[in-house]
Amino acid sequence: MSVITITKNNFREEVLQSDKPVLIDFWASWCGPCRMVSPLVDQIAQERGDIKVGKINVDEEPELSQQFRIASIPTLMVFKDGKVANQAVGALPKSMIEQLL
Repeated sequence: MSVITITKNNFREEVLQSDKPVLIDFWASWCGPCRMVSPLVDQIAQERGDIKVGKINVDEEPELSQQFRIASIPTLMVFKDGKVANQAVGALPKSMIEQLL
């Protein structure tokens, strides 16, 4: 499955109402660690059909960043049944990202 760009306009439908767990990557283009994590998140999206993977650009979606109190990026969150089930901050290896799921 491909990565979905999550915005305030599609957040409810793509994340809160999803019938699958959703991995969200909060990121920004100027963030070095985000650029390290991004290809790993992309790989997970391609390999795992049992989850949804989305990215939220914190500069373009400040409302969502504030709503989830994003203080550092990259922040990865896993939503299950519309609620945050797990989260981690910082650049992580792929194995640790998968453990969040």
